[in-house]
Amino acid sequence: MLNLVLFGPPGAGKGTQSEKLIAQYQLVHLSTGDLLRSEIRGGTELGLRAKMLMDQGILVPDEVVIGMIENKLKENQSAAGFIFDGFPRTVPQAEALDELLAQHNTQIKVMVALVVDEDELTKRLLIRGQSSGRPDDQNEALIHRRIKEYNDKTAPVASYYESQGKFKAIGGIGNIEEIFQAICAEIETVTANVRQ
Repeated sequence: MLNLVLFGPPGAGKGTQSEKLIAQYQLVHLSTGDLLRSEIRGGTELGLRAKMLMDQGILVPDEVVIGMIENKLKENQSAAGFIFDGFPRTVPQAEALDELLAQHNTQIKVMVALVVDEDELTKRLLIRGQSSGRPDDQNEALIHRRIKEYNDKTAPVASYYESQGKFKAIGGIGNIEEIFQAICAEIETVTANVRQ
C-alpha cells in the first residue's frame, strides 16, 4: 500500500499535485480540508465548530481529524493507498497517524514537501481568494498568520519523518508537470527500495 503525505504551506500547490498523484497511483485522497468542508456544508455540529476555528485561522482539534481519517480508512480498505493532504500538521498528529495506520497493518511510505517562499505563497493565496470565496484566502494578515502557524507547528513534522528516512523536499515553484515528475521520481525510488 502506497501511503504518501503531501506536505507544504497553504498555497504550495498540494491540491494541484495531489490530483495528479491520485490519477497516477490510484490513491484515495484524504484532504482534511475537504473532510472538514464537507462537514461544514452538511451543517453538522463538528462542521460548525470547525468553521468557527478555521475562520480565525486556528487548527481543528486532533481527535476530530483522526476520527474522520479512521472512517475513511475503514471505507476504503481495498485501496492501493492514500494520499494525506494537509495532515499531519503537528508531531502528535504524525504519531497518532502512525498508530492508526499500524492498526490497519500499513504505514506512511514517504512524505513529499513542496517548498515555496512566503511572498509567492501570499501572492498565490490572494489570487485563489478571488475565485475560492474562502475568507482565509482573501485577508493578507490572515494569510501571514496561517503561514506562521504552519512554520511554528507544522514544519517540525518534516523532522519527524526525516528521522524515519521518509522525508523528501521538492521545489514547488515552476512548471506543474516538472514538479509532478520530480515527485514521481521520489516515489519510484521509495517503492523500488521497498520491493528489493
